Amino acid sequence: MFSCRMVPCVIFEDEHLLLVAKPAGWNTHAPSPYAGEGIYDWLKHREPRWSSLAILHRLDKETSGVLIFGKTPLANRSLTEQFTARHVRKKYFLLTDHAVPAKKFTVKTTLVRVGEKYASHADGEAAETKFALVPDSKFAIKNLQLKMVDAEPLTGRTHQIRVHAAESGFPVFGDTLYGGTASSRVFLHASEIAFTHPATNAPVKFFATINFDVEPRLALRTAIIEPDVTNAFRVIHGASDGWPGWFVEKLGDFLLSQSESPLNAKQQEELSWLAKTFSSRGAHHKILSRQVRRTTTAEASPQLVFGEAAPERFEILENSVRFEMSFNEGYSVGLFLDQRDNRRRFLTNHVAADFPLFKSEAGNRKLEILNCFAYTCGFSVCAAKAGARVTSLDLSKKYLEWGKRNFTLNGLDPAVHDFIYGDAFDWLRRLAKKGHAFDAVVLDPPTFSQSKEHGAFRAEKDYGRLVTAALPLVKPGGILFASTNAADWPPENFLTDVTAAVHGAKRKILQRHYVPQPPDFPISRAEPAYLKTVWLKVE
Repeated sequence: MFSCRMVPCVIFEDEHLLLVAKPAGWNTHAPSPYAGEGIYDWLKHREPRWSSLAILHRLDKETSGVLIFGKTPLANRSLTEQFTARHVRKKYFLLTDHAVPAKKFTVKTTLVRVGEKYASHADGEAAETKFALVPDSKFAIKNLQLKMVDAEPLTGRTHQIRVHAAESGFPVFGDTLYGGTASSRVFLHASEIAFTHPATNAPVKFFATINFDVEPRLALRTAIIEPDVTNAFRVIHGASDGWPGWFVEKLGDFLLSQSESPLNAKQQEELSWLAKTFSSRGAHHKILSRQVRRTTTAEASPQLVFGEAAPERFEILENSVRFEMSFNEGYSVGLFLDQRDNRRRFLTNHVAADFPLFKSEAGNRKLEILNCFAYTCGFSVCAAKAGARVTSLDLSKKYLEWGKRNFTLNGLDPAVHDFIYGDAFDWLRRLAKKGHAFDAVVLDPPTFSQSKEHGAFRAEKDYGRLVTAALPLVKPGGILFASTNAADWPPENFLTDVTAAVHGAKRKILQRHYVPQPPDFPISRAEPAYLKTVWLKVE
């Protein structure tokens, strides 16, 4: 079984508490049902021991620093009482490029919400903040000399420090909402929190190291990726990371850049900086084409930008699983990194809070998994690593052979698993006719595909038909995993079609967990979500 390792952002954990260092740019919790997971959602559904995690306080999305989550009713009750009684002491640091009015001073106002902002107003809620200029503190960002200020909120109002700083004439650097100079992030950090431990009644204090010198998008990846077990992840995700239309992935020792046009000078400079940061051996660039089927393999393959050319085949590591990659096989290089957390669910036998993938009652019986549209068998390898017997189905013999090599890379014998070449609809019908049934069926089809037997498949139009075809192969109490990267298909419509197909087959959904793309594919208004996945336990 996969060994659960500590998440890098975790500062402290015991029976009652989980403390983490939240990076800037990540919400405390999901802002809406189908938006990206906040750090709370991501943690709560990651490990069984975190299934009862409770939010005890919050940090703004653009604020970094220490967060407490409760794990037990005792912790939740005790910390809630301490926050309410103002017995929890918090310390923040901020940077500003404006003059600070005094070395030490206190601001007392009452705050009200005004649209997206908060402001001092006579009818508001009481808010009090102590400020102290940190002597001899010097930070230079964008050639600006910045001052560091220590801020201690004595109350816990939303945006309190940001409002009080701005209204005192020194808005936080990067806080454009309150008049600050634009920058890569809001330079406000929750560095320290002190309270009474709920079980021992002993005073405790926890710290989160100030990370103002770290590029925000790298701080986010560092918080979630443990380099010893995963060396492949997305480094730049388009507009969400300040680079519209440009995407960069770290794939082991190499960088893969992708956009619809050749790299410009600014992108080349950034790519060179990233290569130095990650000690990459080389960087390649791939032109994203809307006419994939009309391009040759050579035209679709990434081209060397600088450094050492990647060998014909090389390995990456994801959650301690090895996968073969190649920049010589056209548009796809071997693994879709946005499914990393879903593949991990097979390794850990854990879908979400109170949602085990498979019950322990299976005993010594070998679980049977069907992976449709298997590509290079990423899901298959993870399921096999967890002890299942896997049937991988794909329309490409080349990718199935690639999948077999991935099995071998991980010490798994492909001969004890099945690899079926052919059309998914045809084989789903044939397997059902033969009476085959599986503990889990994985459906991760391309947005568009073409086969001689069934013609064109378009996710938005045909996904319900696909689910209907797969359901006879799902055992009662089994799992159906449905996924699509059809960017223009709203998640509500995707779930409606999947649910309608299940009910149309006279099956009942016992449990459901929806999962968006992982945190290194951050979702924003400028870069909306595209990946939609749902885990269903069906009766």
